[in-house]
Amino acid sequence: MIYLNYSNLNEETQTQLLENSKKEIQERFGVDIRNYADENHIDFDKMLEEEAQRNLYSYDFVFII
Repeated sequence: MIYLNYSNLNEETQTQLLENSKKEIQERFGVDIRNYADENHIDFDKMLEEEAQRNLYSYDFVFII
């Protein structure tokens, strides 16, 4: 679970959440994504960004109001 302060959902916080998601995806699936990107001539960083955004939907957020 990720605990967020409802009054602090600024761009910096959102960027940090996306970076954390990227790190998680790269650790878990980095080799597979790189292989797929190389085989299909797709930009690895763009694909990693898309997967990280999808991964954010799997998180459980708790908002502190």
